[in-house]
Amino acid sequence: MVRRARLAQLAPPEWLVAGLRPQKAPVPWAAVARASVALSAPLAVGMATDRPVYGALVSMGALSGVIGDTADAYRMRLLNIAVPQLFGALGVTLGSLVFGHGWTTVVVVTLVALVSGMISSIGAIASVSGLLLLLNTVVGAGLPMPDPWWLPAVLLGLGGLVVLALSLLGWPLRRGAPEKASVAAAYRAVADVLEAAGTDAYEGRRRDVTQALNQAYDLIVGRRAREHGRAPVLIRLLAQLNALIPLVEAAPASHLKARRTGPMPPRIPAAVRDLADAVEEGRTGDHELDLPAPALPSERAVDHALRYAATVVHKAEPNPYNVDDRLGRPAALRVRIRRTARGVLLSDESWRYGLRLALCIGLAQALVSLIEVPRSYWVALTVTFVMKPDFGSVFSRAVLRALGTCLGLVTAAIVLAEVPRGWWDVPVMFVLAGLIPAFSAKGYAFQTAAITPVILLLSDLINREGFDLILPRLYDSLIGCGISLIAGYLLWPESWHTRIGDRLADAVADAARYVSLAFSANASEQPARVRSRRKLYRDLSAVRAEFQRALTEPPPTGARAAAWWPLLVAVERIVDATTAARVRVDHGAPPPDLAEAAAIERELRELAAGLRESEILVEVHTELTGPDDSVLRPLRQEVLAARAIATPTPK
Repeated sequence: MVRRARLAQLAPPEWLVAGLRPQKAPVPWAAVARASVALSAPLAVGMATDRPVYGALVSMGALSGVIGDTADAYRMRLLNIAVPQLFGALGVTLGSLVFGHGWTTVVVVTLVALVSGMISSIGAIASVSGLLLLLNTVVGAGLPMPDPWWLPAVLLGLGGLVVLALSLLGWPLRRGAPEKASVAAAYRAVADVLEAAGTDAYEGRRRDVTQALNQAYDLIVGRRAREHGRAPVLIRLLAQLNALIPLVEAAPASHLKARRTGPMPPRIPAAVRDLADAVEEGRTGDHELDLPAPALPSERAVDHALRYAATVVHKAEPNPYNVDDRLGRPAALRVRIRRTARGVLLSDESWRYGLRLALCIGLAQALVSLIEVPRSYWVALTVTFVMKPDFGSVFSRAVLRALGTCLGLVTAAIVLAEVPRGWWDVPVMFVLAGLIPAFSAKGYAFQTAAITPVILLLSDLINREGFDLILPRLYDSLIGCGISLIAGYLLWPESWHTRIGDRLADAVADAARYVSLAFSANASEQPARVRSRRKLYRDLSAVRAEFQRALTEPPPTGARAAAWWPLLVAVERIVDATTAARVRVDHGAPPPDLAEAAAIERELRELAAGLRESEILVEVHTELTGPDDSVLRPLRQEVLAARAIATPTPK
């Protein structure tokens, strides 16, 4: 027993090893096949034409396309791959123009890092674009490129076009299929949460619903036409997705009821799954639902919502009830561009990240300019990957990058030592490239381990250094990780004084506003209530993701995130209880006294204020009372539980 306790003390802390556990995710076989073909075919063409360097550059461009090929819908794939390739072409051109120019190279690459960091805060496509802009600038500034000056950009862009062409092969046959699948997945997630009502599995299923709705709305609202008549199929899917919202709102009330009386009849989740199949298959026509007769308000809410969803799903008209989306229609393109540019230039967050990234890249470039480091571009490449803000914690990514690089170097050492250069590179690249999407789904360390040997093999085709690449790449990676940890993490207090308290306070304040809207005497605020609920669940999902990243940080950030985690769960339960109470009132339960709702709102606002004022859990004293038969009683209990969590336990 003593020996076991000593071994436990020697074990690494949980926050350090969390990122080393492979995530449970299916292997994306289609992406594996695309990556294998897209990276190996250019090498084969280069070998056949006696231009191996050209083939390697096209494969490098294809690698960038594989990294950006993360969307489901074909139109989004077009944007996710094509737009970043343009930034990548600009980057390699800038880098090659300043190759070998000493401190001019340092200044230019540093300025590119500033721009890259700032535009990365705009969104997913901008984030990948910023990444490729900086990566290709670093590569162009660190490797000798073939002449003329425009050729590297053309070759890299050609590689991206290869990935894009392979990604769009199924468009004529499966046009719209990803959108249908996303809406159907949202219906199936709702069926799962209704089936789990009253059980411990409900909380996890409810979060799955939020993720499914987020993905479906992002996919459909993000690409819908401004005029309904231009895309009737898309508008029909949007109407079907909107029709699911009343059923989502009825789920919390069903959960509260099921905790008292047992699970709901299996026919209800089965009916929702049948609707999911109808959405995916495009079935329409008359359809009769065989549902039990409702008695309680929560049962009537589910019955009405399910029948409404069935009507919308089985109607042939694109938008039978003129149901618009719940998130608002998009502004004109020029307006969105102007807003985005203003937001980037005036955002403290974008400037802070841009300056952090520029500082780290500038130090990396200056270091390799002052000290002779073979093929020094790898130092800046390591900094770029580690410092990506939307990929997770800088600290944990630096550690995982070092470990993943070591694993990748072992693979690369075997390949470079045992496999003859030449045509054998093609089948080796076919195998190694397929591992990138397969391992990327498992975690960052695994992705790094898969990408490292691919980049080294391509670098060897350009540099012809063979096995001598291995140790310099390891040293470069460790130097880059060290620069990121010191200049990108330790020197910035915001890195280790986490903002999770502010984000959680924002969520509590939004929950207070939602309570106000839910029980407002003004019936015209119902659309605002629906939008507020969707936005709140989406924001809570983002806060949960930020908490999960913070849990991988060393103390005090990781410890604080672990301490506040129960409060995040409590806020999610408050939102559920508010929705359940509103649904019960809408279907026959007596409405609460407005003063009772106002008292709950006041308690939540006080809690939000306390969270903003302190980095530790704040002590509170509260008395929240009301009638025992009030529809708000479960909500009062959840608020009291949240206030109790926020009160530190006396020692």
